[in-house]
Amino acid sequence: MDVQIGHEKTLTGLMPVLAGTDLIYGLGMIDMGMAVSFEQFLMDAEFVRMFKRTEKPVEVDKDALALDVIKAVGPAGNYLSQKHTLAHMRGEISDAKLIDRRMREAWEKDGAKDMPQRAREEARRILAEHFAAPLSDEVQKKIRDIIAREEALLCR
Repeated sequence: MDVQIGHEKTLTGLMPVLAGTDLIYGLGMIDMGMAVSFEQFLMDAEFVRMFKRTEKPVEVDKDALALDVIKAVGPAGNYLSQKHTLAHMRGEISDAKLIDRRMREAWEKDGAKDMPQRAREEARRILAEHFAAPLSDEVQKKIRDIIAREEALLCR
């Protein structure tokens, strides 16, 4: 995993989203789709969260106060100094879990881990801590019935 794979994953994931698709294929896939990586899956999931954020429309017409701020500040003004901007900006920033947006000094002090290292640590944490609740008896029976039906068709 390197900069190239991150760049390629971004382009091949973002372009379909911008074109209006609702399915992003290949999360976690590496080596031309011949392998899947836990770390790559987590990084891809982070990219997808950001891609999905680009689909969210900007709706200032539903916020009368926003329109008032736009009129008052004007095209060359400073929106960051407005109370309205401060009140709403946190909900507009993507919530990255693996992308480290700290200043370089803080990043270096904390070990200078790159994104694949952070993803590897998160994958290990998930694998160590996650507990999947067992499927209900009803769901297990449905799955067994499907398998039995398909096996019967194969054995004809």
